[in-house]
Amino acid sequence: MLGAAAAAIALSACGEAIPGNAVVRVGDTAIKKDAYDHWLSVAAISQASQTNPQAAQTGATPKVSIPQPPDFKACVAAKAKAAPKPAKGQPKPTESEFTTQCKQEYEGLRDQVLQFLISSQWIQGEASERKVKVTDAEVKKQFDMTKKQSFPKDSDYQNFLKSSGMTEADLLFRVKLDTLSNKLREAIVKGKDKVSDAQIKAYYEKNKARFSQPERRDLRIVLTKTEAKADQAKKQLADGASFKTVAQKFSIDQASKGQGGVLLAVAKGQQEKDLDEAVFSAKKGELSGPVKTQFGFYVFRVQKITEPSEQTLKESTATIKQLLASQNQQKALDTFVKDFRDKWMALTSCKEGYVTQDCENAPKPETTSTGAPGAPPAGGAPPADGGAPPQGGAPPAGGTPPADGGAPPAGGAPPADGGAPPAGGAPPADGAAPPQGGGEVPVAP
Repeated sequence: MLGAAAAAIALSACGEAIPGNAVVRVGDTAIKKDAYDHWLSVAAISQASQTNPQAAQTGATPKVSIPQPPDFKACVAAKAKAAPKPAKGQPKPTESEFTTQCKQEYEGLRDQVLQFLISSQWIQGEASERKVKVTDAEVKKQFDMTKKQSFPKDSDYQNFLKSSGMTEADLLFRVKLDTLSNKLREAIVKGKDKVSDAQIKAYYEKNKARFSQPERRDLRIVLTKTEAKADQAKKQLADGASFKTVAQKFSIDQASKGQGGVLLAVAKGQQEKDLDEAVFSAKKGELSGPVKTQFGFYVFRVQKITEPSEQTLKESTATIKQLLASQNQQKALDTFVKDFRDKWMALTSCKEGYVTQDCENAPKPETTSTGAPGAPPAGGAPPADGGAPPQGGAPPAGGTPPADGGAPPAGGAPPADGGAPPAGGAPPADGAAPPQGGGEVPVAP
């Protein structure tokens, strides 16, 4: 069942030349023109389906007209005919402008299709070299399972095929690529999850702050605009009135006011400097204030003090082990992705008119000067609300599976995020029209 799609990417004679019936050569394997034309049609049909999802649900196959290089005559004529009359005083669009639009549309579809076909061949080539295999039975089992989940009714599935422009052989081919990609990833990270006791201890000692909790205090507060109002609030509290009553009457902090003045789990350094110092020097149960701040005047009471705590090495071991194992696996994947792309790109030659950035003979991209990227947030830094007043104050392509499940790194390498692959290359789970998108052919995961 895989033959129809796989045969489109066929072995060519050894040598440097790209065969006359092909558009790309990856090593000794040629990607034929008929495969390119087929997937170009799928991309165009999917793009058209996005403009009329209701029709797609009924299984209607959109009529598409793919811009034809090099002159794009039919496309230019169609655009000129459909162009609205320009507003008074505005120039009429020129033939050159229409040609540019048609060229951009064609190259967008072309690049998406070639990215898919090239990355598909890279994955198959890498799997072959690593002796990673997938059987037709595995592919069929995954396909049937996903099809059953996605399309309870066969009529929905048939409508999907018609509206996407894809065949069942196309979907099976994509399931095969998904499965190969997942198996490649498993092979790459195998054994990379081993972490020694010494590594765990070293991480713990270096990052103790991440395994500790500072002293925290639960407060009752009243925030007023003037000191006089704060004095009145404090007197009523001292005379026995509840914080709930006094907060409702005097407080201008709407969030704590609605909670009876409650402010929980305050850590040192989270509040405005003067309030912070007053809170952490006050005794439990003591009525304090007024404290002047930029937000107003605070009267408060410390209701509860939670002493600082720290997880032991033994308590932290499982968490640290999982973290370091994940980092090791990610490092292995990052290294693989770079080497994978460099290796296969060097083996990829594209015929004139079909050159993309995945081709060895692609023009070198222009470099631009950019500023250094911002540093990541420091681990263990104070919460983002520190210093603030208390509270109150990314084809989906061609009708193919959704892109969430882990899009591939550049060049079609296996997913680096450790997530599950897309749903077996099967259609969207809702059994309806293809997902919204630009009609791109999904890159193999």
